[in-house]
Amino acid sequence: MLLTRYSDNKTEAGCDEAGRGCLAGPVFAAAVILPPGYRNEMLDDSKKLSQHRRYELRQEIERSAAAWAVAMVSNEEIDHMNILRASLHAMNLAVAQLAIKPDLLLIDGNRFIDEHGIPYHCIVKGDGKYQSIAAASILAKTYRDDYMLQQHQRYPHYGWDSNKGYPTPAHYKAIERYGTTPLHRKSFTLQRQLQLPL
Repeated sequence: MLLTRYSDNKTEAGCDEAGRGCLAGPVFAAAVILPPGYRNEMLDDSKKLSQHRRYELRQEIERSAAAWAVAMVSNEEIDHMNILRASLHAMNLAVAQLAIKPDLLLIDGNRFIDEHGIPYHCIVKGDGKYQSIAAASILAKTYRDDYMLQQHQRYPHYGWDSNKGYPTPAHYKAIERYGTTPLHRKSFTLQRQLQLPL
């Protein structure tokens, strides 16, 4: 069972990202404020859940959360600022869109760059420890998956309906055969591995 709260008397927003290790597409992030006393035994790190369960939980999170928001940072911005800063910026964008301003941010991971002056705690593997971070991981993952499924219709050769832009042998082979798309991250290792021009 995940922990419901980090503090007793603060409005907490859990924050997480999805797509950090991909070769293509944006990075997505979500922020979720769960209501006091909320408990859901099914919540967990999105990576541990089936696709079907993730989408079921997304509906529950959106219905039950006191506030939630999802944001994205494009592959062009990732190339400009690097993936770590882009991931943290995406979290900040999600926080800025919340209908309720939180008193405390619970950040999945060990680093954060605060853009709003809100106190925060970084929690390694927090999506497997706190409900609000797990909820954010589910929203970020499912919304990014939806985006990559849409882009698969435009670029069907790369298998984004299954790999969602992550590095797989089939994805690398498609890049070798068809080149890169406007959604590929030029700053990632595909240049060094495939000797592709920037």
